[in-house]
Amino acid sequence: MSRIGQQPITIPDNVQIKLADQQVVVSGPKGQLNQTCLDQIDYDINQSQCLVIRKNDSSKAKAQHGLMRSLIANMVEGVSQGFNKELEIIGIGYKARLEGQTLILNIGFSHEVKYQIPDNVQITIEGNNIKLHSIDKQLIGQVAATIRNFKKPEPYKGKGIRYRGEKIRRKAGKGAKEN
Repeated sequence: MSRIGQQPITIPDNVQIKLADQQVVVSGPKGQLNQTCLDQIDYDINQSQCLVIRKNDSSKAKAQHGLMRSLIANMVEGVSQGFNKELEIIGIGYKARLEGQTLILNIGFSHEVKYQIPDNVQITIEGNNIKLHSIDKQLIGQVAATIRNFKKPEPYKGKGIRYRGEKIRRKAGKGAKEN
């Protein structure tokens, strides 16, 4: 039995949830998000809370139960508060800048790395920190992971792009030979 799926989703006063054309539509002060309804799941929506109910006890329905509850809860949090991620660029000469909706990274390659920013993500750059903000949790996580993958932190000097607060396991370099 899904313990996550059974928990009700509290709906803030400034957020509305509707079912329309096999879509769950969540709208709030920061924007609107849609999620396709799954066939094994029903929804009980009133003014203050939303319940996600599975239609039967098949293994597919059990798997989808907690998933849909988490997706809807993330959409409610996104349209009411939004999500933030921070990346750090570490390395001598490594820097980032914005040109319109394009992020340009100088990260030790012979060329600049250009990344087209999706419309629903806002990026600000402060020194060597890249701050991302969006209402869509999945999208902001994917954008942050894509930017990090351009130059993952390496274990010897720690140079590269990392999440803020991420711990990098460091390795010792070549040691002197012992006789």
